[in-house]
Amino acid sequence: MDGELRTRIERMFSYDRLFAWVMVVLLWLTTLYVVFAVDHYVTDKTLSTVLYISALAVLVFNTASIIAMVSHYRDDKDHIYGLDIRHLDERRRTRSNGRD
Repeated sequence: MDGELRTRIERMFSYDRLFAWVMVVLLWLTTLYVVFAVDHYVTDKTLSTVLYISALAVLVFNTASIIAMVSHYRDDKDHIYGLDIRHLDERRRTRSNGRD
């Protein structure tokens, strides 16, 4: 694999990894905000407990799935991003030839 392709793959993977972690942080912030905003109106202790447990479950499972996704992308990034780059380059060539 040539150096330019390797650089492009690493750059695409870095952007995807950064975007994934930004989304995880936003998910945590949004969920915590909603939980604390709604908890003020929940008067039943049981419902409050359910609210906190369900929010924690959503956060844990979604965070775990993002970690798994990033790990999979890291393990198979040559195939995943190499294929994307080939398609992007082909589309760019097609457009520059006036066929699109």
